[in-house]
Amino acid sequence: MPQSDILNLLTTSIARVAELRGADPEAATRLAGLTNLNFRITVASGTYVLRIPGAGTSEYINRRAEEVAARSTAAAGVNAEVVFFDASDGLMVTRFVEGAMTMSPATFRDLGAVARAGEVLRRLHREAAPFAIDFKLFPVIDDYKAILDRRNAPMPHGWDDAREEIDATRAALERLRVPLVPSHCDPLCENFLDTGTRMYLIDFEYGGNNDPMWDLGDLSVEGGFDAAQDRALLRSYFGADPTPEAVGRVVAYKAMCDVLWSLWGMVQHVNENPVEDFLAYANNRFARCHALMSGANYHDHLAAIGA
Repeated sequence: MPQSDILNLLTTSIARVAELRGADPEAATRLAGLTNLNFRITVASGTYVLRIPGAGTSEYINRRAEEVAARSTAAAGVNAEVVFFDASDGLMVTRFVEGAMTMSPATFRDLGAVARAGEVLRRLHREAAPFAIDFKLFPVIDDYKAILDRRNAPMPHGWDDAREEIDATRAALERLRVPLVPSHCDPLCENFLDTGTRMYLIDFEYGGNNDPMWDLGDLSVEGGFDAAQDRALLRSYFGADPTPEAVGRVVAYKAMCDVLWSLWGMVQHVNENPVEDFLAYANNRFARCHALMSGANYHDHLAAIGA
């Protein structure tokens, strides 16, 4: 988008928010974002983050459900304070978290930061008010597979070799009857903000009520956690050593996280999305998933689920 168009969009967006009126659009600082435009804006009442939703994002993101999740988590002290949200298009303003660092796989090598992530996930799952929608893993996986079937597209490399383990994992998880709790469902490292003493979790576009172990497994995958990081995350989350059943669910969701996103990557590939090499993305994620499911202890973890 040309800079002049961005400036015009920023100007009209600022005018919609009472807390930002009078702000100079040209003084706003552009922040990172893959699909949305994000700006840090300072006015007399403080510093805020303005999120302008990307074009077309409301076609696949339920903005009314996102508002429920954003306000619920802000009230629970998990998310940044939400000062404005227009559910008609997703325009949102949150208070800027001073002194916070956006996390990455590299900064999560600090086990103290990993522990703070476990604490904020526990607070999310236990203290946030219920969200408006549920996250339904297997229907989403089935939808992606159906898209690929209709296009006569290939599955990720190695899919047929892993079908038995995928089916066994699905069966083990579908037998569960755990209460669903408010969950982030897309806990990329970059959605964590760390002040050094407290962690915040932002961007609830995909938030839904879910098995809480999904968030733990997903963060572990996205952060490339090793065994020591996994131990620090789970011990912080539970306040003690986790049960074999909980570990089994986390491990199973680590596998299914890569199943889900590898299929998503194949859909992007067949749709000729030019942003990156999605064929390589899908195959690399599935290779990691296959390696995990081929491990000597994987079926022991599945057996522990629901035991």
